[in-house]
Amino acid sequence: MKQDTIPKAVCFNGSKFLSEPTNQPETSLAPHNTRDLTKKREDYLEWSEYFMGLAFLSAMRSKDPVSQVGACIVNCDNKVVGVGYNGMPLGCSDDVLPWNKYGQNRLETKYMYVCHAEMNAVLNKISSDVKGCTIYVALFPCNECAKIIIQAGIKHVIYMSDKHASKDETKAAKIMFDLAGVEYRKFVPRQKKIIIDFEAIDWNYPNQDLGQKTDEGRSADGLENLTLEDCAK
Repeated sequence: MKQDTIPKAVCFNGSKFLSEPTNQPETSLAPHNTRDLTKKREDYLEWSEYFMGLAFLSAMRSKDPVSQVGACIVNCDNKVVGVGYNGMPLGCSDDVLPWNKYGQNRLETKYMYVCHAEMNAVLNKISSDVKGCTIYVALFPCNECAKIIIQAGIKHVIYMSDKHASKDETKAAKIMFDLAGVEYRKFVPRQKKIIIDFEAIDWNYPNQDLGQKTDEGRSADGLENLTLEDCAK
């Protein structure tokens, strides 16, 4: 039986995700491999980090060799209602259509065929509409995606990079957003990296310093030594 090969950890560094091998003997979610089990975690993701992280994670599905872009649409209740990434249309083989940026004519380039992340996120929506929603996207939308965003009723655009700000397509997008009353702003993360560690679910709870044992299975502070199976319940 064939098994899927997946990286043990994925790192979002604010510009793209990188698969990282976990060669360290032990990985912990908390500094010094300890947690205060009497208080809530303080290092959890903020909503904006979570949604932008989903956009970047979605981008990892893209086959584009140059630009992997993802988008995440969120409603006013902080519910994800659509995600997407840049890729070829359904039924159009990405092994047949070109991924080139340049060619003797535009038919030999990807630009004539690729669906952008924003378009796919809108089309992939799981709600009746996305009016009043916010879209998180890695790259500032082009003019064509701006049209779709406006027509769909999305009112807020949060982007990570505006590296194409000097291009006419981006300038046109901003003109249309301003006229349509769509707000847009750059995402400023609190941290440069977000780590997705597939081994984190089995963090080493029994090895925490819970007190010196006084008898078998019980520590000085009265806490039982729990197994990983107990922690997962």
